[in-house]
Amino acid sequence: MNATSGAGSRRPVIAGLGLTEMGKVYGRSPAEFAADAVRRAAQDAGLRLSDIDGLLFSNGVGGGVGLTLQRELGLRDLRMLSEVQAYGSTAGAMVQYASMAVQSGMVDTVACVFADAPLREKGSAGAAYSSGLKFTGWQLLDFASGLAGANPMYALAARRHMDTYGTTSEQFAHIAVAQRAWAAKNPLAQMREPITVEDHQNSRMISDPFRLLDCCLVSNGGAAVIVTSADRAADLRQPAVHVLGWGQAHPGYEMGRGNDFGLVSGAATAGPAAMKMAGVGPADIDIAEIYDCYTYTVLITLEDYGFCAKGEGGAFVSSGVLGPEGSFPLNTGGGELSSYYMWGMTPLSEAVIQARGQGGERQVARHDLVLVSGNGGVLDHHSTLVLSPHPHS
Repeated sequence: MNATSGAGSRRPVIAGLGLTEMGKVYGRSPAEFAADAVRRAAQDAGLRLSDIDGLLFSNGVGGGVGLTLQRELGLRDLRMLSEVQAYGSTAGAMVQYASMAVQSGMVDTVACVFADAPLREKGSAGAAYSSGLKFTGWQLLDFASGLAGANPMYALAARRHMDTYGTTSEQFAHIAVAQRAWAAKNPLAQMREPITVEDHQNSRMISDPFRLLDCCLVSNGGAAVIVTSADRAADLRQPAVHVLGWGQAHPGYEMGRGNDFGLVSGAATAGPAAMKMAGVGPADIDIAEIYDCYTYTVLITLEDYGFCAKGEGGAFVSSGVLGPEGSFPLNTGGGELSSYYMWGMTPLSEAVIQARGQGGERQVARHDLVLVSGNGGVLDHHSTLVLSPHPHS
């Protein structure tokens, strides 16, 4: 059964989007960003806060968003309230849970919000994500060998892909270059200056094989969406974005022999599941908004979703299909590499903007089907959504 079958009144849609200021925005807590994002999403939809009867929230590395967000927003008599945490796959997961709750009649209108504020005025981006790391017991061996944080762990995954399939750093560069070209058209993007493959190759090494331009930004801010029913959205301010399909995957890789870590991700399960629910395949997708904590993450996700064969991601992304002049619109707002880093809310927010036809200079003409991915941990969690401005036929 697809996500929109059954009673038309309960078809799940995204009806509101709220984005705070992003990037080096100081002096505000994650809870303040979260409340601001929800208020903006409700206003965007043309709803009162009192219309919200479900609230799902997620913290970043900074923490600070809790159940008291309900009181901060003045929400009364909620029928659903929970923290959701699967790292970068959480935004997609929240929309899935909200969609199922709306379909079932458990709730009518759910706000899903992520907020974080890891950046400090006098601290580095790297420090923002490493200051809270704690190691005990055998973990100290990882620390002593340099395996501390996401950079070296993803670098291991990328290196395995490179060694197995011949993927190159220059191929990763094409992803960064294409997304920067999209970011140049996005007034909200933090990094809008064009870059070249040579610029990528000359950027400093972060964790071999990753250079600076392979790695996502770190941002302060908040983002929220409102999920409700299609019938309810018909009277609201914005065009409805229909949630046609969804899927999750949690591979549970262990750092040992005999697994596909670095070669196959949860996208290989979550992607086909979401597309099957929506009744579509890779060839039907008009726009892909792919979680891009690193360039490599984009490449392996494209392979696992079936946009190219396994091991051919490098050739695919360097073939000229990406970027505003290419035939495969990917991360049209600049993604986490060049726009802003709100975990899974980054690809989700751009997907909503494109599905509504509100992308301005970067708007893709054909936007009937938009695929959204979320990736959490070190390829530990994955979520996929298929969105459309049209209900399922």
